[in-house]
Amino acid sequence: MKAANNNGLCPICEKNAPTGKHHPFCSARCADVDLGRWLKGNYVIPGEKAEVPEPEPDKTD
Repeated sequence: MKAANNNGLCPICEKNAPTGKHHPFCSARCADVDLGRWLKGNYVIPGEKAEVPEPEPDKTD
């Protein structure tokens, strides 16, 4: 993963990315590629793993 930059290049394909609708990406496709990487877990924000509490079972009688 590349760090954020201010050089005007798309962080996915490194083409020229003018400021506009898809900034900082050059197109909707590159924005979608980036979103897909986040959703698949390819990008991770460093930190300690959070504990997730176990859900309590439903008590229906």
